[in-house]
Amino acid sequence: MVMVPFTSARMPSLLLINYGQRRLILVEVFNPPSEPRLSSDWSLSCRWSRCGIREENEEKELCVPRCLCSNDCRKLSTVSLLNASLTWRKEALRRIISTLANKNEELQNFLEAVDHTLAGLQEESCKVMSDLEAELEKLNSALEEKGAELRYIIKEEKQRKEAELQKQLSEGKFALVSCEELLDFANQTLTINTEEEFLAAAKQIKERVTMAPAFRLTTRPAVSDNMSQFTVDFSAERAGLQRLHFLPVPRAPQIDASSCVVRDNTITVTWRPPGEADSGGDSSSRPIERYELEYRKTDRDSTLRVAGEGSWEKVCDIIEPQVTISGLKFDSRFIAIRVRARNKAAAGEFSEPIAIETTAYNFSFDASTAHAELKVQGDMVTWEPQGVKGHDPRLRGKENKSSSRSATPSPNKTAANRGGRDRFAGESYTVLGDQEMTNGCHYWELRPLADWKSFSVGVAYRGSLGRFDQLGKGTGSWCLHASQWLQSSLAAKHNNRAKTLDWPLPQRVGIYCDYDNGDLLFIDVDRLRLLHAFKTKFSQPLVPAFTVWCGGITIATGLQVPSFMGNFLTTNRSLSSLSP
Repeated sequence: MVMVPFTSARMPSLLLINYGQRRLILVEVFNPPSEPRLSSDWSLSCRWSRCGIREENEEKELCVPRCLCSNDCRKLSTVSLLNASLTWRKEALRRIISTLANKNEELQNFLEAVDHTLAGLQEESCKVMSDLEAELEKLNSALEEKGAELRYIIKEEKQRKEAELQKQLSEGKFALVSCEELLDFANQTLTINTEEEFLAAAKQIKERVTMAPAFRLTTRPAVSDNMSQFTVDFSAERAGLQRLHFLPVPRAPQIDASSCVVRDNTITVTWRPPGEADSGGDSSSRPIERYELEYRKTDRDSTLRVAGEGSWEKVCDIIEPQVTISGLKFDSRFIAIRVRARNKAAAGEFSEPIAIETTAYNFSFDASTAHAELKVQGDMVTWEPQGVKGHDPRLRGKENKSSSRSATPSPNKTAANRGGRDRFAGESYTVLGDQEMTNGCHYWELRPLADWKSFSVGVAYRGSLGRFDQLGKGTGSWCLHASQWLQSSLAAKHNNRAKTLDWPLPQRVGIYCDYDNGDLLFIDVDRLRLLHAFKTKFSQPLVPAFTVWCGGITIATGLQVPSFMGNFLTTNRSLSSLSP
């Protein structure tokens, strides 16, 4: 039996040659799924023959070189075979380790998500409990107010009727007294014997009877004692109270990924409302008042629910099932988006997040290349001269001529004497970007600060710029130069040639670079004007390049190629090319 190294299509194996039984047995190291094939590194000069192979109790055939059956194959070193087997096993073990590492990361993300969900559960439980108590308090308050109102109405009616009856009672008592007095007087009159006195008394009684209150008083009560109009029956309301329950929560909307639009660093997201996303739902019983959308940046398009990549940004009070998110900086591979519906105060579950690809050119200033008098702070570069006479290079030149010690380090000095090997020096107040361009289309913008005097912006081959080289002076850099020192000027520069541009100084410059087609365009973004276009053939990786003297600039990266660039790319872009 001889063991021979054998390489299958998917997994290294051992080929066991049994000379006694004239049988080849293929032993897979870690169970490859497919039929083995010959490795391409076997000698083409070998003569081939077909030999039977038994693999997983199935007869197969394999073409092997006849040289395997020679005496040379029998002399294969056992140590070499063991080393080969060990190498294969190590490869398989590395794959297992990689699988375990991925699974470990997945489990860690899962545990983080569970912890995050648990914390959110505690917070949400406290919130809904507090909301419930507040609603019950409002309900009890409403009942108390309504009870007080009804009690007041009954009390007021009672007081009104009592007042009427008390008035009648008082008037009746007075009439009764008057009537009793008149009756006594009439009885006394009957005892008078004198005709004259009797006639006078009778006349007086007649007059008093005519004017007596008893005869003008109504003998029926002004009001009744009936209060049935204030009878109440709150059985329906009690039944309603017994039916009190939690609000039906809207189901999660469904984001329509095919309708989402990414353009000009804005994302328009469209989704289907729960009533449409779930045809079995009764949307009429769950009126949706508004939507809430959340988004965050991520560098992966899977496991979007995992916590820890950054907090979600929120867009609230959305009425329509569509919203546009603007002002985004695309500095990640994807933006994860989710949305949920809300009715009154109850919010439903978030939809399944979707990942929208946000490809754009991102770079920062490479501070290690910046001139010693340039200060890099995030996306801003300012010129901070060292010395009083640093503001005017002409004065600095005079000072250098009259001074025995030069303020500009010599290019011949060793690297140990320099502040940094890649740092620009002398009058090259330059700083480069930290990301190369080797293909595709790229776009970024520049804004000069309020007190600027001179700046240049463009692209350059990193390796072609010396420490003292200025942009546009060599064959490896292209730039737009703007200056308002002494007089305003705007020019395009390349290979030590300059073309003056007849246009006001821009306050916002867009730079478009199509590496594959060799296009470099400078745009006045505020006026949407093509300032200049270079047409060339780039042969090395490019980096953004900037020169700042007196003042400062800021840059905006993470920008898509704007849609308005199509207007310039379809027209004649070569106003005047300086490329050879």
